[in-house]
Amino acid sequence: MKRFIVKSIFLPLSILYGLIIDFRNWLFDNQLLPSVRPSVYSISVGNLTVGGTGKTPMVEFLIKRYPSSVYMNKGSVATLSRGYGRKTRGFRVATANDTAATIGDEPLQIHRKFGAQVRVCVGERRVEAIRSLLTLHPETDLVILDDAFQHRAVHPHLSIMLTDYSRPFYDDYPFPAGRLRERRKGARRADAIVVTKCPANLWEAEQQRIIARIRPYTRSETPIFFAGLQYGQPVSFATHQPVADLKNVVLVSGLANADPLEKYVRQTFEMQKHVRFADHYAYTRTDLESVLTNLPDRSVILTTEKDWVKLDALLTAEERSVWPLYYLPVATQFLSGQESAFLAFLDNHRQLTRA
Repeated sequence: MKRFIVKSIFLPLSILYGLIIDFRNWLFDNQLLPSVRPSVYSISVGNLTVGGTGKTPMVEFLIKRYPSSVYMNKGSVATLSRGYGRKTRGFRVATANDTAATIGDEPLQIHRKFGAQVRVCVGERRVEAIRSLLTLHPETDLVILDDAFQHRAVHPHLSIMLTDYSRPFYDDYPFPAGRLRERRKGARRADAIVVTKCPANLWEAEQQRIIARIRPYTRSETPIFFAGLQYGQPVSFATHQPVADLKNVVLVSGLANADPLEKYVRQTFEMQKHVRFADHYAYTRTDLESVLTNLPDRSVILTTEKDWVKLDALLTAEERSVWPLYYLPVATQFLSGQESAFLAFLDNHRQLTRA
C-alpha cells in the first residue's frame, strides 16, 4: 500500500519526465538532432531501466561468442562505455595500469578478463570516442557499445535491449515513479530483445505470455530471446583458480539488483549474511577491514567479479594470499535452443548490413 501511495505521488512527475524524453527522441527520429552511424560495425547493448539487467555478462557473451569473432584478428574487437564511476574524463583505452578509478569497474572487469583480445575503451562522448578509437586502431572491426540504448547521438548497426525477468519494463513506469529511463514505447528502437535473469526451467507457456506482454511495444519482426545467468565455481583472489569446497560464506556485493545473486548463493552455500553496497561503490580499506573483522569463524568472503576488481586493488600481495577472499564468475546462458538462434540472428544481421 505504501509503495502504491508513493508511486501515485510521483506519477505526475513521471508523466512529465516521459514527455520530455519523448520530445528528445522525436528530435533524433526527425534528424533535428544529429545521430551518427559509425563507420565500423557497432552493436549497442542497453535497456530501458536504471541498472541491473545483466549488460556486462551480455557484452562478455558477445565478445566470446559473436559469430565472426573466429575470423577476427586479436584486438579488432572493442568495447566502449561511459566508464561509470571513474574519476577521469574523456576518451581512454584501458592499459595494464588502469584501475576502477580511471576507467570504471565494469570496463576494468572486461579488461582483466580478456586482456589484449579486446580493446576496452571509455568515453562519455561516444561519437568522438569511436573516431578516436579508429584513429588509434583502424583495424577495429567491431565496437560493442555498453549501456548505449539512450545515447541517441550514436546510431548503432544493431541494438540489443535487455529486460529483467523479475522486473520487466512493461510493468514499470518512468522515473521517479518507476525505474524506466524513458517510456515503454522506446523498446521499438530495439532490433532484438533479450529477457535476462530467467530461471533455467522457464516454461514455454510462460515465455509466450511474456512475449505477448512485450510485443505491443516492439516492431512486429523484432525477435525476443530468453536467457539466464550461469554462475561458475568461486575463484580465489590469491591463486585465480576455481575452488569447489566453499561452505560458509559472507556475501559482499555492490550491484543495482543483487536479489538473483543472493538467491543463488543461499541455494548453493551456507550464507551467513549479505553485506550490500551501492552499485558501482568505491570500496575503501575501512570497508574491507570492517567486513573481515566481523567475519564469522570458518567463513570466507564471496563477492562478484565487478566487486573483485575494486577490492583486489586494496590488497597487498601478502594479504591476498592470507585473507579468505573469493569471487563468483557469472555468464549469460540462453535458455534451451535459443543460443544458436540468437547467434544466427547476429550473423544474418551482419551479413545483411554488409550487402
